[in-house]
Amino acid sequence: MPTLYEHPLSPYAQKVKIALREKNIPFEVKTPDGIGAGGAGGEFTRANPRAEVPALIDEGEGIFDSTIILEYIEDKWPSPALLPADPAARAKQRMIEEICDTQYEAINWGMGELLWFGRGGEAKDTILAHAKAQTEKLQGWLTRQLGDADWFAGKNFGWGDLSAVPYVAASIRFGFAPEKGSPLSNWLDRAMRRDSVAPTLAESETGAGDMGNIAELLEQGLFKREYRDHRLEWMMRSGGVPVVLDGLEKGNIRYSYEIE
Repeated sequence: MPTLYEHPLSPYAQKVKIALREKNIPFEVKTPDGIGAGGAGGEFTRANPRAEVPALIDEGEGIFDSTIILEYIEDKWPSPALLPADPAARAKQRMIEEICDTQYEAINWGMGELLWFGRGGEAKDTILAHAKAQTEKLQGWLTRQLGDADWFAGKNFGWGDLSAVPYVAASIRFGFAPEKGSPLSNWLDRAMRRDSVAPTLAESETGAGDMGNIAELLEQGLFKREYRDHRLEWMMRSGGVPVVLDGLEKGNIRYSYEIE
């Protein structure tokens, strides 16, 4: 049985869980010890030297990066297919994933900084305004990709859908839900009724409920926020320069793990 190292709030891990559940692949989930505090190790970091979730262990092989894991899953368990056969249609699904994993993820990450970690200070209102406007643009783009179809690939739920679900669902948590009755809202309602999506989002909600004292842990230096390139760029361009500088001064943000 594959083992998936994950955190329920990670949209990258959520994508992988939805894919495995769509294909009815039993798997074990583990949250790495020391994740977010610089203490991760063991099998997890052997599988992913960047010490980031998700990481998949299957038959002794360690695979990291959510896109590479999705490709592995599709290669090893090709049925039911999550990608259409047509090359252009396949490319469309991958482009949806790319936009969601970089631009949409950065906005939701920034919202977590403000609402869970208590960051922002005087810049909070400016950052929120940027997040709202950009979320609306991304949801409009996704609506155009959906068109009149039930799913991003047409009749079948697939790669594009599982890539977008974690981000659009998180927008609801942050107060940026698609307009009720809109095509994107109806799409999300359909997705949330799927046996693959419903438990994944339920696990995410449980994870969000466990964030109670996380801001205090951050202030104590027991937890660090990871800024990868797109997150840093978004925060800097959206009025969050004070957030980044404050984190650097306090030593509670990091950019990435060094590979040893």
